Amino acid sequence: MTSARAAAGIVDAGGPLPPQADMPRVKDTPRGWVRRFGGLPAAVVLVLGFGLPLGALVVAAFEGHGAAFSAIALDPLVRDAFVNSLALAVGAGTVSLLVGVLLAVTLARQTPRRRRIWLAAMGVPLAFSGLVIAYGFILAFGRSGFVTMTLASLGVDPVRFGALIYTAPGLVGAYAYYLIPRVALMVYPAIANLDRRPIEAALTLGATPLRAIVDIALRELWPTLAAAWCLVTAIALGTYGTALALAGTQINILPLLMFLKMSDGQTDFPQAAALSLVLMAVCSGVLALGECLVRRHPQ
Repeated sequence: MTSARAAAGIVDAGGPLPPQADMPRVKDTPRGWVRRFGGLPAAVVLVLGFGLPLGALVVAAFEGHGAAFSAIALDPLVRDAFVNSLALAVGAGTVSLLVGVLLAVTLARQTPRRRRIWLAAMGVPLAFSGLVIAYGFILAFGRSGFVTMTLASLGVDPVRFGALIYTAPGLVGAYAYYLIPRVALMVYPAIANLDRRPIEAALTLGATPLRAIVDIALRELWPTLAAAWCLVTAIALGTYGTALALAGTQINILPLLMFLKMSDGQTDFPQAAALSLVLMAVCSGVLALGECLVRRHPQ
């Protein structure tokens, strides 16, 4: 009787399960054309939009057995541009990180309705191009900007104040305008999901709020903060439109120096290509640093 019931595929409740070999196998889902060729459009775009231009840059940079690299290595103007670009990127990245973290903390404390409004407002700077942001800063903080004129009515010198946006600190402020939302959007999930019980326990045991934040919160958040800083710093290194509209060629940084190398008066494509490869290598190195920090210290 038992063998007959087993042969019929009937098993008593609580009884032994039938052998796996007797169970019908579930057929694997056949691979469709989406599964096989779904990544093909992305691969084509990557090759056409990145691979071919990069190959053209490499060919142009190594014309004359790499003489362009020797020329830019011995050029003091290039060295100054490299130092200025690093200082500008580090300054913009640091300011953006500090303000972006405060914005993320404020965002995590909002109600869901207010949080949606904040998120929508934070997306506005991300939708603007660098030129639009630069012209907006000129209209607001330029020599005839409405903020400058308002401060002038209070006794501030409009000439000196209006000239600030055309300097390196002015570029840092313009860069931070669209880098701060990126930092806040990256850091907000980590802050929102942070376990506050250890912080509350430390405060109960007598720790100061600053000590609790440094010893507990920052120990959990610093990989995310470092990755956000690396991202916005790499973006600031390669920013071109905002710097061109605000500073023109008055500030010597690598993107604007590349622009000069390709201008009508001084066309030097090998050196421009070499500078492009150097800038791309530095930006990639900064991004790789952030990626390594996240992988070594996962949340």
